[in-house]
Amino acid sequence: MAGVDKRRRRRSPSLPCTVRVQAAGFSLGHRSDGSVRRLLFSLVDIHVRAKRRPDAAGVRSVDVTIDASRGLWARVFSPSTTKGEAAAALPVVVFFHGGGFVLFSAASCYYDKLCRRFCRELGAVVVSVNYRLGPEHRFPAAYDDGFAAIRYLDVNGLPEAELGVAVDLSSCFLAGDSAGGNMVHHLAQLWAASTTAASSSSIRLAGAVLIQPFFGGEERTEEELELDKVALTLSLARTDYYWREFLPEGATRDHPAAHVCGDHIELAEAFPPAMVMIGGFDLLKGWQARYVEALRGKEKPVRVVEYPDAIHGFFLFPELADSGKVVEEMKLFVQEHSTKHVH
Repeated sequence: MAGVDKRRRRRSPSLPCTVRVQAAGFSLGHRSDGSVRRLLFSLVDIHVRAKRRPDAAGVRSVDVTIDASRGLWARVFSPSTTKGEAAAALPVVVFFHGGGFVLFSAASCYYDKLCRRFCRELGAVVVSVNYRLGPEHRFPAAYDDGFAAIRYLDVNGLPEAELGVAVDLSSCFLAGDSAGGNMVHHLAQLWAASTTAASSSSIRLAGAVLIQPFFGGEERTEEELELDKVALTLSLARTDYYWREFLPEGATRDHPAAHVCGDHIELAEAFPPAMVMIGGFDLLKGWQARYVEALRGKEKPVRVVEYPDAIHGFFLFPELADSGKVVEEMKLFVQEHSTKHVH
């Protein structure tokens, strides 16, 4: 086993040149201590507008204000339907982007493209939440915004006439990557704990999709130490910086927002079925594996999908075959847990 670990330390994932260039650009947006060079990063993080007219794939998008007082909004993506499909209500995927709680936006080109792809391939309405970021807005701002977005859907629904489709809020899925995956866990727990079968909520959380979720702790896992220099899109310096910018002043990485594993984890009875996606070259994979074990220890249904050669954020690059597999796995998960398939 030791020999395998040493070879892993020296080996880097095989990636297309285009992906390596983009990963290099992301790295240039960070200093060696993990902090962000905001001006340089802005050159990589290109923002795009919503497109009310359907694109070539038939997906349209519109920005919806959730709470103007705190600048909270969401970009809603809806697919075109044929006449025969028009009457069918579509499942809803509430998506939370990654970026260590301090980077990116629902308008970032990478996430706009990803959500369009989810919308098209899953046959679902995707609500990409533009939550507030650190360090200006520390814990629990992101969770507060995520919960407010779900509550907004529960109370107001979605503008079906503008979207051109009907939605089924009883088939509502939470999904997110990295920091967004962290949010999915906490929001699923908050919502499940705050609602009961007797409540009048129109939302039923049908499932939680955590793509390479961002968890951590003061301890350094074996995976963090092994993959620190080969992860390309992520490093220990960067994860430490993200936690410092997001967690309350003076908090350690053992704060409950970050350290989500072990017997102390609290899960409401209504916590939904989960799917956790793990990359072989993601230095966070040790924490992700512990999270899976925590769910299983609480006898919660969880499906694990592993991509042995995947770096952190691999799903953002359509040229990678594993990126397409993520969409396929999500489609199967949504189909399996949607209301019309639950008896």
